[in-house]
Amino acid sequence: MDVSLREVHDSDLPVFFRQMNDPESHHMAAFTPEDPADRDRFDALWTKMRSAADTDVRTVLADGDVVGSAGVYGTPGEREVTYWIDRAYWGRGLATAALRGLLELERDRPLYARAAADNAGSIRVLEKCGFRVSATERGYAPARGAEIDEVVLVLHSGSV
Repeated sequence: MDVSLREVHDSDLPVFFRQMNDPESHHMAAFTPEDPADRDRFDALWTKMRSAADTDVRTVLADGDVVGSAGVYGTPGEREVTYWIDRAYWGRGLATAALRGLLELERDRPLYARAAADNAGSIRVLEKCGFRVSATERGYAPARGAEIDEVVLVLHSGSV
């Protein structure tokens, strides 16, 4: 599949909303909004992300179809990547391709990422892109209603 990134269009938002409300995806992501079905909060979050000077969020396309989002946010030296791929596309290399594309756009290093410690797929994607586990923490995961272990990963200069 041909994977590319482009600016987020208003028409992408209903697709992202549907993706965030998939129960299995929501559980795996763990660190999500309290209520993913709250459309007003979803819209407010995306309005904020799309207008923030320190955020670059993109739509992930596979063969022209909207399959997710990828972005980077935060201040220099503390910037963090995030991505979401529709569960129907898991296991096909799309997350890895999307993250590699994002890393081509975002040249600042270091970059950080976080994942639930049991989210082996996401950790594998990040490691394929040069991120390395730098710490473990515990945090409240709204999607699971509990504190869980998470890993913090870092990408240094020259890692890609």
